[in-house]
Amino acid sequence: MVSFERPIRFEEVDAAGIVFFAHHLAYAHEAMDRFFAPLDGGYAGLILGRRIGLPAVRVEADYAAPARYGEALRIETSVVHLGGRSATLRYRMIRAHDGVLSADLRHTVVTTDLVRLASVPMPEDVRALLRAHLEPDPAPAGAGRSG
Repeated sequence: MVSFERPIRFEEVDAAGIVFFAHHLAYAHEAMDRFFAPLDGGYAGLILGRRIGLPAVRVEADYAAPARYGEALRIETSVVHLGGRSATLRYRMIRAHDGVLSADLRHTVVTTDLVRLASVPMPEDVRALLRAHLEPDPAPAGAGRSG
C-alpha cells in the first residue's frame, strides 16, 4: 500500500462545507501519480516518455463520512485486481484527524499504447509495481469455520 496525506482546500468543498463528491476522483488521480512514482521517470515518464497510458474504464465510489475544509485525508492506494492488460486500484480516503473512512474508490485501468490508442500487454515494471501492492484475496465465505 502507498499512503500519503493531503489537506482539503476551500475550493474543493460545496455549499454544505464538505468535499464535493467529484473531487474524490481528482484525489484518486493524485494518489495514482504518487503510486507510480517509483517507475523510471514516474507516472509522467510512463505517459510522456514511453507513451503508455492507464485510462479509466470503470470507477466505483462509496462515500461513508463527510470530509471538510481544513481537514486532511490520508489516501491509501492498493491493488485489488491485476490482469494481463488491466488492473483495479483501490483508494481508501481516511480522515487524518480521527481515522474515519470518508470514501472508498475502485478504479479499473487498461494499459494503452497512447500512439495507437490501443490496449497493450502491461509492461513488466508496471506489473511488478502493481503486484507489490496487491491486496490479499479475502477468505471465501465459510472458510475457517468448523462444524
